[in-house]
Amino acid sequence: MNGVSLPAESESESESESDAVILGAGPGFRPGERATVRLRDAGPDDPPRYAPEWLELREGADAAARPHELLDPLRIRLANLPGRAGGLVIHDVGCGTGSMGRWLAPHLDGAQHWVLHDRDPYLLHFAAVASPRSAADGSRVTVETRRGDIGRLTPDALHGASLVTASALLDVLTREEVDTLAAACAGAGCPALLTLSVAGRVELTPSDPLDAEIAEAFNAHQRRSGLLGPDAVTAAAEAFSEHGATVQVHPSPWRLGPGESALTAQWLRGWVGAAIEQRPGLRERADRYLSERLAACQAGELRVVVHHSDLLALSRPTGGAS
Repeated sequence: MNGVSLPAESESESESESDAVILGAGPGFRPGERATVRLRDAGPDDPPRYAPEWLELREGADAAARPHELLDPLRIRLANLPGRAGGLVIHDVGCGTGSMGRWLAPHLDGAQHWVLHDRDPYLLHFAAVASPRSAADGSRVTVETRRGDIGRLTPDALHGASLVTASALLDVLTREEVDTLAAACAGAGCPALLTLSVAGRVELTPSDPLDAEIAEAFNAHQRRSGLLGPDAVTAAAEAFSEHGATVQVHPSPWRLGPGESALTAQWLRGWVGAAIEQRPGLRERADRYLSERLAACQAGELRVVVHHSDLLALSRPTGGAS
């Protein structure tokens, strides 16, 4: 569940606080506001888009979903980058609380310096405090944090970068923003590992006749305001290929069972809520559907597969790459 914009008024006023949707699973934003990890400069009163509680709740499922099949080609490319002896410089875009670094840094050898980008200074604080300290071979891992704008990512901004990473980012970008990201990586000659983009497919067991209708409405919601939603990985693969990169895509599904009931419940509320916002005529049936699904989840009788895709783009190295 990535970047859903669900207005607060879509929740029942009688809903208890424990039933409220955590920011990020289905945040209660002002109507028309985009819940994205785009790194816009924000004013002091700018509300947060993602709660640390949501990012913590999904971190285990994210880690289990990330495919190791993309690590070997990434390691080979990183080992052959010019200037590799000086260590890796990794830019994590829309880092949230830093889950990508906590997963990836221990899978890579050598000294690493992570540059953590996010629009939310609160999340950046969590990311810095909880960052990994050592690589796979025991080498030192250091971090710095930056606030900025993905639209300002240029080859110059990525000068010296060894790798660009992101999680749950592509589907909340526009085609123009994805092309900007691809152009920046290509210009800097650095690969990109872009993970956990929604694929537009969900499987619930046991099935329900309303599953497909909810999924269709949710996918339409993901595409609002020009965002790519479930089309993101295809668009990114095209953009990086047009800039000369070699692209590999691998599935990275969440597989949620009784052990992930808290995450499943939050995901369900946000997924159904986005569908209702997109198609208000679904409300009566969808409310009943959600109640039944949450009851099955609480009873340990529901299993969900939420399909995502991971993309590895290997841009041609340049003299400016690290």
